[in-house]
Amino acid sequence: MTFSIIARCEKTGQLGAAISSSSPAVASRCIRAKAGVGVVASQNITDPNLSQVLIEMMQYNLTPTDAGHELVKSTEFIEYRQLMALNATNQPFVFSGAHTLGTFATAEGKYAACAGNLLDNPSVPAAMLETFEKSKGALASRLLASLVSGYHAGGEAGDVHSAGLLVVDKAAWPIVDLRVDWSDTPIEDLQQLWGIYEPQLEDYIVRAINPTISPSYGVPGDL
Repeated sequence: MTFSIIARCEKTGQLGAAISSSSPAVASRCIRAKAGVGVVASQNITDPNLSQVLIEMMQYNLTPTDAGHELVKSTEFIEYRQLMALNATNQPFVFSGAHTLGTFATAEGKYAACAGNLLDNPSVPAAMLETFEKSKGALASRLLASLVSGYHAGGEAGDVHSAGLLVVDKAAWPIVDLRVDWSDTPIEDLQQLWGIYEPQLEDYIVRAINPTISPSYGVPGDL
């Protein structure tokens, strides 16, 4: 009931993810990232704790593959999970348990991995990866383009209702964390949100780091 991408930008080192599902609030459960460490997706019959465990394992210098294999060996009910992990330097780790739902598939590249379950067709992740690898510009825009491509390639077998976009950079907090938790058009809504947020992204970073030079909000009462 989900299709997603995790990726890093080879130029900036940013890490991020984009995801969509028929379930509500998919991004809040399924994608996690930590600046300088990695990005993870835990989906299918989701256990959000697995994302946090993988992030912590990579923080202690395990590669995504080593962390993923260790987690698979030691985790109960792992056959019901679909996982992806990526750090700043290594190839991604991808896993689909034997009880992954419906039509499922994955696709892996050097800088990104895509996965889905209950898909309309098994070519969805490959279409997403191809779009990402051909795209240019900000990582968030490339992730969103990949998600849109997955949707147009068939996406989930049913209607999707939630979507999310997450990017970390050098700051301790996500520089992008946009979510549509329930909508008939979540990916289109997410595109609209990104269109609003993108021109202001750097301003919010400046406001956090040095408010004495931060730009005006441009709202009533802001002198």
